[in-house]
Amino acid sequence: MTRECKQQFTLRITQANKTELIVILYEMILSYLEDAENALAEEKITEFRDALRKVRGCIGELVASLNLDYEPAPTLLSLYLYCNRELTKADIRKEKEPMDHIKMVIGKLLTAYRELAKQDDSAPVMQNSQTVYAGLTYGKNSLSENMADQGANRGFRA
Repeated sequence: MTRECKQQFTLRITQANKTELIVILYEMILSYLEDAENALAEEKITEFRDALRKVRGCIGELVASLNLDYEPAPTLLSLYLYCNRELTKADIRKEKEPMDHIKMVIGKLLTAYRELAKQDDSAPVMQNSQTVYAGLTYGKNSLSENMADQGANRGFRA
């Protein structure tokens, strides 16, 4: 994952509500899977395993956020555990096919959660983060980010 991509995910996380956080985690999984596939194609096994470790971390975060007292949490748990098993297969066998299975499952979940995120109008999880405004500047095709309240608490409560 590129540095710019990580910065974009970080920015989105600071402004996201609970449903949007799940969407972001799904997108991160797909991005790390792409990194793993590229590393595997180039036979860079260390980078391949590092990307799979990051996917496993994202899935672990999704599992930890489940409240199994409510539906569809048990179903999601079984899907996440399936993805973890496929990750293990990909790691041991150094094959792309198990990663394709994960991409299919996560891709469908991502589509569903994007629709849910459109309906979720709850407040961002991080209440005291800086507001960032982004837009095109005077330069040709250059993106500029401006932060509001730079002298404020910068995410910390006084």
